[in-house]
Amino acid sequence: MFGFSIYLNEDWSDAKEAYIAEMADIGFKGIFTSLHLPEDDVLQYGGRLKQLVNAARSRGLRLMADISGNALEAVGLSIRRPKQIKESGITGLRVDDGIDLKDIAALSNFIIVGVNADTLTESDYENLEKYGANFSRMEAWHNYYPRLETGLDEKWFGEKNKWLKSKGLSVAAFAPGDGELRHPLYETLPTLEMHRHENPLAASLSLLQHYAVDHVYIGDPGLTVESCSQFRQWIRCETILLHAAAKEEKWQPYIFKKHQNRIDPARDVIRSIYSRRENKDADIPPENNGLRTAGSITLDNQLYKRYKGELQIVRRALPPDPKVNVIGRIAARDLPLLPFIQSGTKFEITASEGGK
Repeated sequence: MFGFSIYLNEDWSDAKEAYIAEMADIGFKGIFTSLHLPEDDVLQYGGRLKQLVNAARSRGLRLMADISGNALEAVGLSIRRPKQIKESGITGLRVDDGIDLKDIAALSNFIIVGVNADTLTESDYENLEKYGANFSRMEAWHNYYPRLETGLDEKWFGEKNKWLKSKGLSVAAFAPGDGELRHPLYETLPTLEMHRHENPLAASLSLLQHYAVDHVYIGDPGLTVESCSQFRQWIRCETILLHAAAKEEKWQPYIFKKHQNRIDPARDVIRSIYSRRENKDADIPPENNGLRTAGSITLDNQLYKRYKGELQIVRRALPPDPKVNVIGRIAARDLPLLPFIQSGTKFEITASEGGK
């Protein structure tokens, strides 16, 4: 499942309403918010939270709120009154430091509870069992890390998730945004340091496919138009949308269209399965036969005989070949998406001025 973040540091606005509507239309299913950011005026949270609850309800989105210590009291709620929390419209609470395990266990019998995946221990789990926790309503939520160089190590993260899964817990983690970034550092909000400033969809797919994460939330409060389009294509059509620039206008009809990788995927290149058939009558003389760097878009010319017209995206640097024309380049921001184009994966290439 994909989710996104809405923070309560500013008054409610039409822009927030529009963003929530757009993300719901794309196919995002959940909202994350925090009730204990030290840089915010928590006294303003109450009214803003009610508006967020209404927006989430109206679009069928689940709402998870991050709390610690006495954060709930600022919005007129209490960890000791779980029915009241449920009635407020909050779907679940992501509990951080300062919440007693007995209270967490009791809360899990009413609403979804996200325990801190980064700090949960075997002893904590056993105590939650002892206190009667309802594990069917419990999830393991990793933190995001605003400060550079403090995101989690991917090897440790993978091992931790294996243990969490062995306990029957679903796992949630954060991918960075690339539009509006959150104050005060503006360095994105990933769980893994390796994902900081990376393409948001690539980071999300990495969490889902490589690290057994079940729920991916965009940590930052905004995505660019390009990233919104990429999530829309993936969620709705299971298609990787790539931005690219053609070297010359004449190559655009070959590049800017829908493609699909072959069922038998190559190691070095992504092969557009129908391109040879589509381009069999085209006149493709040899030209621009230079070095094929990662992200290059190529077209086999007439010297390649029956391979003429095959369009490829290069995964790794390859030497020049007089039989292969270099006709374009994938935008640098989208290069991390190439590893996710595997056997039979659909992909679409659209124009990006300058290939940036």
